[in-house]
Amino acid sequence: MKKFKTLLILVLAISFIAAGCSTNKASVDTWSEIEDRGSIIVGLDDTFVPMGFRDNAGNLTGFDVDMATEAIGRLGMEVVFQPIDWNLKEQELDSGNIDMIWNGYSINDERLEKVNFTRAYLDNQQIIVALATSDIEVKDDLADRIVSTQNSSSALQAIEDSGARDSFKDGDIILFDTYNEAFMDLEAGRVDVVVADEVLAKYYISERGEENYKIVDGDFGDEEYGVGVRKGDATLLENLNKALDEMKSDGKAAEISEKWFGDNIVK
Repeated sequence: MKKFKTLLILVLAISFIAAGCSTNKASVDTWSEIEDRGSIIVGLDDTFVPMGFRDNAGNLTGFDVDMATEAIGRLGMEVVFQPIDWNLKEQELDSGNIDMIWNGYSINDERLEKVNFTRAYLDNQQIIVALATSDIEVKDDLADRIVSTQNSSSALQAIEDSGARDSFKDGDIILFDTYNEAFMDLEAGRVDVVVADEVLAKYYISERGEENYKIVDGDFGDEEYGVGVRKGDATLLENLNKALDEMKSDGKAAEISEKWFGDNIVK
């Protein structure tokens, strides 16, 4: 019986290790596996306008969708877009459910501990949006106001890093799963401001009527967008950086930028 128990423990331990190896690819270079598959799976939040979202017909579109399609095509691969829970993006990446995170993904120190980023391809700010009728004019006016943003977003991290949270109403930040929900609550008067990526916020404002909103004077900092890949995927990272560099040098990135923003804002 004692030998049987020992054997059972060993079998369970080996099974646990094997399962871990099969579900976590964070430290493995998976390029050969990707080549065999012939496709690269891109994880995104499909509500993040104008980077990656669904049009009126339900099709995925957006600046980052176009950029990813072009770059991955240059690697001789098909692109597969996989909508994910943005709160679990790094877990989805490490488990192998997706191969990269490409959707207005801001580079910061916390994320650099979890993933490797391509070279930055776009600049961004975390801006503050209020209704046009609001008496909030400057960042300091947020004291004792209801401030909202998306959960697990770089905006949330920027607010936390600023130390401003304690000055908000109840010392809290109202969090939403999507920015669309945050803007709906802003319009309904349930929150006073939304802190969001500049590219997203300005797109929302242009689509919903610039006369209905104002951008508050002051922001929660500058940042850069990059594409996130697993720590072990050195080959994928190198190939993707080359494709992005080619797109910048031959003008394709500028063409995509002008389509979505009316100007070339690619770094």
